[in-house]
Amino acid sequence: MGKRVFLLDGMALIYRAHFALIRSPIYTSGGVNSSALFGFTNTLIDLLQRHEPTHLAVAFDTSAPTKRHEIFPEYKAQRDAMPEDIADAIPNVKRLLEAFRIPVLEKDGYEADDIIGTLAKRGEAEGNDWEVFMVTPDKDFAQLVSDRIKMFKPGRRGGDEEILGAVEVCEKWGVERPEQVADILGLWGDASDNIPGIPGIGEKTAKKLVGQYGSVEGLLEHVDDLKGKQKENVTNFGEQGKLSKELATIQLDVPVDWNWGDLEIEELDEAATKNLFVEFEFNSLGKRLFGNEFKAGRGHGTAAAAGEGEGDGEAGEGGVGQELLLPDLKTIADVAHDYQLVATAKDRAALLKRLGKEKSVCFDLETSSLDAKEAIILGIAFSWKGYEGYYVAVPDDEKEGAAVLEEFREFFLDERIEKVGHNLKFDIGVLSWRGMEIAGAMFDTMLAHTLVEPDQKHTMDVLSEAYLGYTPISISALIGDKKQEGGQLSMLDVTRESVDKVAEYAAEDADVTWQLAELLRPRLKEKEQEKVFYEIECPLVTVLVNMEREGIRVDVGTLEVIGEELQTQIDGLRASIFEAAGEEFNLNSPKQLGEVLFDRLKLVDKPKKTKTGQYVTNEQVLTGLAPYHDVVADILRYREATKLKNTYVDTLPEAVYPETGRVHTTFFQLMTATGRLASANPNLQNIPIRSEQGREIRKAFVARDEGHLILSADYSQIELRVMAELSQDEAMLEAFGEGLDIHTATAARVYGTELDDVLPEMRRNAKMVNFGIIYGISAFGLSQRLGIARGEAAQIIEEYFKQYSGVKAYMERCVEEARANGYVETITGRRRYLRDIDSRNANIRSAAERTAINTPIQGTAADMIKIAMRKVAWGLEDGELKTRMILQVHDELVFDMVKEEEAAVTELVTEGMRTAIPMGVPIVVETGTGENWLQAH
Repeated sequence: MGKRVFLLDGMALIYRAHFALIRSPIYTSGGVNSSALFGFTNTLIDLLQRHEPTHLAVAFDTSAPTKRHEIFPEYKAQRDAMPEDIADAIPNVKRLLEAFRIPVLEKDGYEADDIIGTLAKRGEAEGNDWEVFMVTPDKDFAQLVSDRIKMFKPGRRGGDEEILGAVEVCEKWGVERPEQVADILGLWGDASDNIPGIPGIGEKTAKKLVGQYGSVEGLLEHVDDLKGKQKENVTNFGEQGKLSKELATIQLDVPVDWNWGDLEIEELDEAATKNLFVEFEFNSLGKRLFGNEFKAGRGHGTAAAAGEGEGDGEAGEGGVGQELLLPDLKTIADVAHDYQLVATAKDRAALLKRLGKEKSVCFDLETSSLDAKEAIILGIAFSWKGYEGYYVAVPDDEKEGAAVLEEFREFFLDERIEKVGHNLKFDIGVLSWRGMEIAGAMFDTMLAHTLVEPDQKHTMDVLSEAYLGYTPISISALIGDKKQEGGQLSMLDVTRESVDKVAEYAAEDADVTWQLAELLRPRLKEKEQEKVFYEIECPLVTVLVNMEREGIRVDVGTLEVIGEELQTQIDGLRASIFEAAGEEFNLNSPKQLGEVLFDRLKLVDKPKKTKTGQYVTNEQVLTGLAPYHDVVADILRYREATKLKNTYVDTLPEAVYPETGRVHTTFFQLMTATGRLASANPNLQNIPIRSEQGREIRKAFVARDEGHLILSADYSQIELRVMAELSQDEAMLEAFGEGLDIHTATAARVYGTELDDVLPEMRRNAKMVNFGIIYGISAFGLSQRLGIARGEAAQIIEEYFKQYSGVKAYMERCVEEARANGYVETITGRRRYLRDIDSRNANIRSAAERTAINTPIQGTAADMIKIAMRKVAWGLEDGELKTRMILQVHDELVFDMVKEEEAAVTELVTEGMRTAIPMGVPIVVETGTGENWLQAH
């Protein structure tokens, strides 16, 4: 029987697993990041089960210097410190390998590459029935490939693994022999290992030169064939190229002490493996290896979709990249289920009768589009019991379809029935655009999971695999090659061709969501998030749907005028900048701008540079230079004007929906960690307010007609008032209680002067400190913002804490509680988990400490306005008022207000916002009205 040897590059695979899930890391219930361990374990199990190796080992580097460091001390010197989570994962990976009885190969003075290379060549020499696989994503290994030595790169994003033999390597690298890859790397260099190569020679040129001359040495022998700068570089840096080749060449003479018997596959240590899986809550892996007898840990297991390297995917708790999808996950073919297509009036009537008897029902719309305004409803799926589901097909004909929807109006309006769904706001929004309303309590599984596991991904498929061990039918599998114009998957086409397929897919979604809801209810209680979920987030769903449906009128003519003014300003600034520079250049190119400012105009002696040697020309740097150089001030004005024109003035008209003549943004409830609302398509949260030019854009947002005005209601200094409430600082409470301007009061205390003697500059500095303290501003940061010496900034902060000692005590208390609990909370109990609060890295730990301080403040402010929105919306409805809430932007609510209702609405809104969360500190709400948003604000 032939031998199949798998040699794994341990560190490369650990890094790969960690960064595949960097945007959605996996944590145990105890807060341990298990992404690297989970991903590595899945790779290992996949190799063992699918590829049946006879021999397997994992090679690691050691901390000892190697020959490469001796000949080139800068080798790998530029690498960032190993991420803490990876450093913590390595011992656990080795524990795993010990449990699997797989040898760990390490040798001081040699890298894992050298160990693998030496063993690979020895295996090749054993005979024709030996096949060696080097399991790694590292391109350097291509130089070792032969007929019996292959590179094995684990699959990416659900794809198959890539196995490269000699033919594939030669084709990919454009060489005659795989060993010439080392020559290419010698010329090209390798930034990841700090191998310099020869300047001016990139990948493409290196391949061409090695193809032409065979090797680095061959190139140096024919240097006279070259021309110009390339000849100069090869002449001057030829020895560096030879050194780089030596650094890139994998050694094949490591004095290894292992024999092939040491690497033979053995039975794993079942007890040790089970204990490890329970410890790290790898429930799906336990079931995969040991079946249903496996006793699960506290987590919820299993797989999710994820990318590789840049972390562009997603994962559920205990999740893993899709490259490692677990074959033991159940699918619809593996479970008994009862999914029924409801296609006749008689069947619909029977279904409605059953729906009326239930206390809670999950529903899920199938639509032709993800745009609620445009979506055609293809059907409605229902479920109220696990593995049961019903799909009501909605006829294609508009009149017939509307009639079928009408049959379900009574169900949707039945307040006795709780409506369950995943991302209910979309489904309710689609119904709203078709004149259907929803009543009764709601349970949104997406919102629930966001509260109990805020750091995870929250798609229904991810949750299904993580909580149920079940992989739903994918849309791509259902639809295949059916595409709409623009590349969108067409559910409409599939529905017309096979409603049975869609019925099973849709009923399964409703069933899975129903089961998830049953599992998430106790998790909400366990994480003490029931109040936030039931009293803040769920009631807000219909409020946001109604705001999205209302939209806001935008005066395109006003935008055109603003656009013309901005363009005139942009043209003038561009001409002025070019005149000062003495030449024309690309103003939008940081590289060219840096060269003009610092090489040509020499504005500063030692300009700041990036790691790549490019001048830094960001806003912070330019703002610091602007007071001293007119050209820099013009550049900042140019940047602001072009951003306003490109981002808002030119694009907002395109967002106007033709059927309503209004802009309908989409709100997101839990996209931000603090709970603040976000918006998109278009993003109205970022309409500028700091500059006069930015504020002008608000002039284009106007009341719907002559009978309406825009009403703006804005919390006054809400975050500072919340801080006063949370800290119970006597001086701050006194200032707010007496109705003083808090920044003037702070300036008087910090500078030791009377209120009437506070100068504008003092107030400005105090304002920066007041708001900066919330975000953990340092003396350096304050000095940068105020343009003062660091010592003066430090003195201001020190005096601030003397005057507001309660604030300092609050900040210290927040950090202590975060360390003790692993999270901080808002007044309502919304949690934010801080897994880096005890990090050994000072910068990371400091960032977590700042988050611990500001999250309760920001989060409480976010909760306040959400509760206020609910109270105000219900108040408008109960009072049968025609005024409508249309926007929420930061601490501000915006209304299309009927003129005759101004007194009643202003009182209702002010009271609703002021009393959203009862506090001892006075809450002030400032209101204004006008024909447009600028006037109102």
